[in-house]
Amino acid sequence: MRLDKYLKVTRLIKRRTIANEACDAGKVLVNDKPARASYDVKINDIITICLGQKPLSVKVTSVTEHTTKENASDNYEVIN
Repeated sequence: MRLDKYLKVTRLIKRRTIANEACDAGKVLVNDKPARASYDVKINDIITICLGQKPLSVKVTSVTEHTTKENASDNYEVIN
């Protein structure tokens, strides 16, 4: 799954266009490297989002095409 879609599906970023713009601006890192929106997310990737005051780091635990709002956080584990 593309990185921008993963960020939207898991609700880490509210809209896919915002996720795409954040990737283009270099504010999203995967395994400590700037990632493009087209990056193919894999299990155990570490995604760091640098929006706002404090960066958010998550570890990908599963990749699903569709998820509900209640189950969105099951796709990642927060690490800080």
